[in-house]
Amino acid sequence: MEEVTRILAIETSCDETAAAVIENGRALRSSVVASQMDMHARYGGVFPEVASRQHVLSILPVVQEALDKANLTLDNMDAIAVTRGPGLAGSLVVGMNAAKGLALGSGKPLVGANHLEGHIYASWLYEAGTENPPEAPGFPLIALLVSGGHSEIDLMTDHLTYQRLGATLDDAAGEAFDKVARLLGLPYPGGPSVQKAAESGDPAAFKFTRPKTDGPWDFSFSGIKTAVLYTIRDLEKAGQPIPVNDIAASFQATVIDYLISKTVDAARAHNVRELLLAGGVSANKPLREAFLKLQNDGFKVHIPKFAYCTDNAAMIAAAGAFRFMHGHTSGLEVDVLPTWPLS
Repeated sequence: MEEVTRILAIETSCDETAAAVIENGRALRSSVVASQMDMHARYGGVFPEVASRQHVLSILPVVQEALDKANLTLDNMDAIAVTRGPGLAGSLVVGMNAAKGLALGSGKPLVGANHLEGHIYASWLYEAGTENPPEAPGFPLIALLVSGGHSEIDLMTDHLTYQRLGATLDDAAGEAFDKVARLLGLPYPGGPSVQKAAESGDPAAFKFTRPKTDGPWDFSFSGIKTAVLYTIRDLEKAGQPIPVNDIAASFQATVIDYLISKTVDAARAHNVRELLLAGGVSANKPLREAFLKLQNDGFKVHIPKFAYCTDNAAMIAAAGAFRFMHGHTSGLEVDVLPTWPLS
């Protein structure tokens, strides 16, 4: 009988309390996420102290639910993975301490995982019991990682190996979506709000220039955001109504084209034919569609299921599983790293 490696994972890097169980790094037995989105909407963003307190209340019930849904117990696990960083310090500490307690009490190894690495490994996931599992991404590949706090292009030549080719010099893509949403009076979270407004807008209504950077695969989103601000101010000075939908559509189209073109340039420069989209912004439907169209240019494209794009423990389970299977474990003295870079 084939040996099975089972991992219980915990994710509390921001405002989602999550736990998941995975087998052999890919087959997902359960994934539970307790969202705090409605709680933070009144603040227009995540309130760190509120987030960490809610994690304390939710963490143990969420972990137990993940085990119950998997029809397994802690004794059946080979290791416990947990997000070590990056993220909000207070939130990370709750998940880390819970994982340490479970590891200490059960005698299971502890595996500290990088949240960004988790987003990348979300493309390895499939639900346990799937008759024809999707093919796993192959190496070398180019990963476009876009989220609220990070935007970068990474080259992977093997598991757990990353070379950052380019990154944002200022705002991350998700951060730019949030700021533009506020400028347009759209509700939090900004990404889904901009996408919804853009659905009935004209992406060619406004021309927002893509900023140039010294590094060929670096990004800069601050200039695009500022261009939106000036456009709104000019319209207000002229006494004209603000075409929210058209501005949202034009902004979104500019960002997507910017992300896609840089990713393709990096892939061609490194002779890579496999592309992977990761991070919270990968939930954006037009971005996913544009990325999939790259298959017409001969690229093999990998995009996580929508449920595994935003923060979840399934992706941490996958990343933690591959770390564990490659012999990486953490001692109980391990601490959180709120600004931990991927590479």
